[in-house]
Amino acid sequence: MKIPFNYSLSLAGLLALGLLSGCGGNERGSDPTPEPPLPPGPVGPSQVALWLTTTNPSTRFYKSTIPLNFVAGNGQNTAITVDTTQTYQSIDGFGYTLTGGSAQLLHQMGATERAALLNELFATDGPNIGTSYLRLSIGASDLDATVFTYDDGAPDPTLARFSLDPDRRHLLPVLKEILAINPNIKILGSPWTAPVWMKSNNNSVGGSLKPEYYAAYAQYFVKYIQGMKAEGVMIDAVTLQNEPLHGGNNPSMVMTAAEQATFIRDHVGPAFRAAGISTKIILYDHNLDVPDYPLSVLRDPQASQYVDGSAFHLYAGDISTLSTVRNAFPNKNVYFTEQWVGGPGNFDGDFSWHMDNLMIGATRNWSRNVLEWNLAADQNYGPHTPGGCPNCLGALTINGNSVTRNPAYYSVAHLAKFVRPGSVRIGTNAPSNLPNVAFKNPEGKKVLIVLNKGGATQTFDIQYRNKTVTTSLGAGAAGTYVW
Repeated sequence: MKIPFNYSLSLAGLLALGLLSGCGGNERGSDPTPEPPLPPGPVGPSQVALWLTTTNPSTRFYKSTIPLNFVAGNGQNTAITVDTTQTYQSIDGFGYTLTGGSAQLLHQMGATERAALLNELFATDGPNIGTSYLRLSIGASDLDATVFTYDDGAPDPTLARFSLDPDRRHLLPVLKEILAINPNIKILGSPWTAPVWMKSNNNSVGGSLKPEYYAAYAQYFVKYIQGMKAEGVMIDAVTLQNEPLHGGNNPSMVMTAAEQATFIRDHVGPAFRAAGISTKIILYDHNLDVPDYPLSVLRDPQASQYVDGSAFHLYAGDISTLSTVRNAFPNKNVYFTEQWVGGPGNFDGDFSWHMDNLMIGATRNWSRNVLEWNLAADQNYGPHTPGGCPNCLGALTINGNSVTRNPAYYSVAHLAKFVRPGSVRIGTNAPSNLPNVAFKNPEGKKVLIVLNKGGATQTFDIQYRNKTVTTSLGAGAAGTYVW
């Protein structure tokens, strides 16, 4: 929806745009302790805060100002009912992959400009968006300027040459600034390739891990986790191979389900246990169209004992497959770890798709996190390796000290700021064209995210504890409601 320049922001205009909001509510409490009654409405301060992104570029993650207040009884409109008695998975966080290229662009900014941007990204006060989860590449991803691992050169089975020095140039300095803002941020590490001397084709592209180097590669993970800890960086979880069924990227490596089961069962799991490492092992880390890959590993009880859960991307398959995998093994978690936006992209279409399929779809299907790919690229979609992604649009485009915020910045913002780690998904219904998901956060606040997939403004009711608030969202708009 294009908004004419002279569009009047009257009450009627705000309703048409979906710009209904207020300041934060004052309710506290957590189940099963009874919650205090909602304050009387509609007179007085707003009980419900609304942060809104519409098709109007001036209202992206916009805190609107018109009060939203609950009234007794049921409304007359399509209703989304929020039910705190239905609880699902806990949330670890929302964020991005901090690629080596992202870190390079951030590190090359002026110190003042970088500090302000990192605070905007990782702090939670004021308008800051509160990014709470990061994925790192173990060694280079395809969005690094060059290909590297931490042990390049001739065969080195004892890993005597292992060094994190490649990360000390840009990644670690930026990461330490991030940790100073949010020391509790969760971090996932994922490799794109093993050192080439461990591989069947002695090449950074494709190939597979030679069986004689399984033990050495397990120790590579141990050294990485221990080395990052020595730098003050706690690695919460690792996957063992990014996109193990795709050997065409630079870098990349193929690892079949049977190979990954063996690697976990006989090498990585025992190595972590022997070293006293509590970092989670998460398997797969690829598309949702091959659920039997993680399921086959989880069916191996000796491998499964070491596994926290499975990670997924959505370049193929359907987001509901997360529930298929989770329901087959309810004691194992599912995670969503990567989805790109292809540049130059279309803001409205990309934002709506990511809100629908990832932020709402993944969390409604049991995912404990959602990670967008990637945090930052320059105006030419760089840096990237030779053969790496030539048009991956970052959540940010960084050109020197100039920063443009793209769809993934806003999709993450709509959840990360309010659905803090430790939040629990709670029950809602799903009316047609109003996909939604709700949470109760550690403060006891309720957070409801709603997308209008329809072609026109929709007025609907939010029902909670026998009271109702009426609101509207314009076509393509998404709102985060907090009370």
